[in-house]
Parts: sequence; C-alpha cells; structure tokens
Amino acid sequence: MQDVILEVKHLSKSFGSNEVLKDIDFTVKKGDVTSIIGASGSGKSTLLRCINLLETPTSGEILYHGENVAATGFNATKYRSHVGMVFQSFNLFNNMTVLENCIVGQVKVLKKSREEARANALNYLQKVGMAPYIKAKPRQISGGQKQRVAIARALAMEPEVLLFDEPTSALDPEMVGEVLSVMQQLAKEGMTMLVVTHEMAFARDVSSRVVYMNHGVICEQGTPEQVFGDPQRQETKDFLSRFRRNLTSRAGKTPCASDCRKTGCLKIATG
Repeated sequence: MQDVILEVKHLSKSFGSNEVLKDIDFTVKKGDVTSIIGASGSGKSTLLRCINLLETPTSGEILYHGENVAATGFNATKYRSHVGMVFQSFNLFNNMTVLENCIVGQVKVLKKSREEARANALNYLQKVGMAPYIKAKPRQISGGQKQRVAIARALAMEPEVLLFDEPTSALDPEMVGEVLSVMQQLAKEGMTMLVVTHEMAFARDVSSRVVYMNHGVICEQGTPEQVFGDPQRQETKDFLSRFRRNLTSRAGKTPCASDCRKTGCLKIATG
C-alpha cells in the first residue's frame, strides 16, 4: 500500500440538520486520475472541500500517507502545500500580474527565494501556454487563460495531489477545451489528480477511476470501462443515460478536431 496517498474513511458532513455527505469511502493512489461525477447538489464539491480542509468533516477520517489530517490541531497550511486545489472561479489576485500570482505562494508558504520562485513560476506558465502573458493582470486575460494561470500557480507549489473543483464550469464553451487539454497533458505525465467535473468525456477518456455520487453517497466507483460501460446501479444508469443521449444526438455529425477542442468532447466515441 506504499503508493496510497489519500484514504477517505467513513466521511460524513452535515450543515445543521442537512447531511450532505454520508459515509464516504475511497482511496487515491499515486498517479491516479479520479473523476467525481454526479448531478449538481450531490455533494461532489463539498467532498473536495473536506479533503482540502476548507470544510471540516462532521465525522470520519482523511488519511494522507496514513496520517489523519481531519484530526484537531493538524497543520492545514502545510498539508495544503502537498495537496493543491484549482477552483472553478480561478481565485487569482486581481492586483497582481500573472507571474506574481504564481510566485507569491512559493515565497510565503514554501519559503523559496524570489529568484527560485520566479524560475519555477515561469517553467509552469510555459507548460500551460501562458508564458507570453506574464505581465498581464487577470482582468486583461480570458476565463480560459485565467484558469490555466490558476493551474500553473497550483503546480508551482509542487503538490503531490492536485484537486480540481469543476475547473471548466465558469468558462464559455469555446474556452473549455484549452483547459481540458492542459489537464489531459498532466494526466499523461503522471500527475495525481482528483477532479470534480461535469465533462463526461474527460471522465471517460482520461480518468483511471470514476466515482459516481448521488444525494451525498458514493453509488458506484470503478474504472471508466466499468462505470460507463457496465454500470451496476440503476441511479448510475439513469444519470449516464443523459450523457448517452447527448452522444446519440451528435452521432450524425462528422467530428471536427476544432469543435472537439472547443466543446471539450475530446473526440469521444459514440459506440
């Protein structure tokens, strides 16, 4: 079990009398790309926020290399330097340039020298295709570009795991593909990722594991082939039937590479 990075055990979360997560169990291993899918309001984002300690679980454990990070008194700041997060709303500092956004966390949290942090930031901005915009402020770039900067900022902290909370949901359709392309490349390079997403094609084609949530519980989890190809639970079948209908409606059209990049369909097969 040496390659296990995160274990979620019997995790529950309530807001008042509303229990939004119920007895959640799953494991993240090194190199896994785990997509968490499900309808809006199923608890996906709350689960991710609990894993990153932005929400405090009501009960259960979140084990990072065997240590319960949900325990009282755990150093959340140090933990978050190992488990990064990319938000749907970008969360960039509007008064800083693209480059400064990627430097500040390294200097303040990781205590790197400014020179080292700058070199590291430039490396990751280059990686996501944003090196030409290092002097721009967030208001001067598009939503897709902002999200790529947010990914570079998270990568610059050199996390062991990267959490994505619906990273394309705030983007115009034509910008979705550019962000998914970056994420797809990270997956190919072996980055461990936990992705809450409504992009079913990404979940099916890029993930190593898929978790389907409904009403605060994990209904089904497994490989993409298992979950998409042979779902066992009726709730999963009903949810995925909408996805299949969408594919069927596209079946009469000839796939276009540029359209696929714009919509994020990633040339998914219709069979």
